[in-house]
Order: sequence, then C-alpha cells, then structure tokens
Amino acid sequence: MSRPSWKEYFMDIAFLVAKRATCRRRRVGAVAVRDKRILASGYNGAPAGLPHCLDIGCLREELDVPSGERHELCRGLHAEQNVIIQAAYHGVSIKEATIYCTNLPCSICSKMIINAGIREIIYQDGYADPMSKEMLTAAGVKLAQLDEA
Repeated sequence: MSRPSWKEYFMDIAFLVAKRATCRRRRVGAVAVRDKRILASGYNGAPAGLPHCLDIGCLREELDVPSGERHELCRGLHAEQNVIIQAAYHGVSIKEATIYCTNLPCSICSKMIINAGIREIIYQDGYADPMSKEMLTAAGVKLAQLDEA
C-alpha cells in the first residue's frame, strides 16, 4: 500500500468536498492549502439558508445555458468563491495559498482568486472559460493540471 503524494491527497479531499455540492449540473470542490495544512474548503451550491437547486430546480438548466456562460443566472456560489468566503468568515488568511480544485476556475472565480492573493491552482479537469487561464497567467498565478503537476 503506497501513500498518495501531497497533491493527490489534497485533490482527493477536494473531490470529497465536491460530494456536498447541491448544483444539478456539476459538482465542484475546492480546498485552500498552505504549508501542507487545509485553510478552508468549499463546494458549489446555494447560499447558506436558501433552498438548494437540487430541491427547487435550475434556471440555467431550464434555459439550456451552456457551461461557462451567463453565470449571473445561477443562484449558487462556486466552490472557489465559497473557499474565499469561508476563509474570510473565519478570519483565516489565504494569501499565498494553493487552491486544489476539481475543475479549473471560471473567469469570475479567477478574478477573486487573484485578488485573494492565491499563488497556485492545481486542478483536475478543464472548464469552458478560456478567459480564466488568460487572466490567471497574466497575474502570475501558477496553474497545474494534476496529471501534469
């Protein structure tokens, strides 16, 4: 029995966190890490205390909105947004952290990641939003797909 690498370990945790997601279209998990310690985690879903999309339906699904488009029509928060919010809510700095995401963040999350001071994103799968990679690269945020990490 072999031990997973640190990258595999934290990505496995991100996938476990994603199981809590309440989005009907995609389950995404994210974990912010610094010095091999988890700082915050998040998954995609409706804001705290509001009905979940699993229970009341999805406007984007009803309108057949393609992935990566018209984010404003979604009532849920993305996993990466929830990582940043949870860290702030609990007074935990995520400056210079690495974020492990099941998917490459969208452009909206990428802007938040840049301004939060996150230095690296390790992700498993891509996402249909080419602007996110462009912005992250321009801002000097290191990107690594797990298979290439």
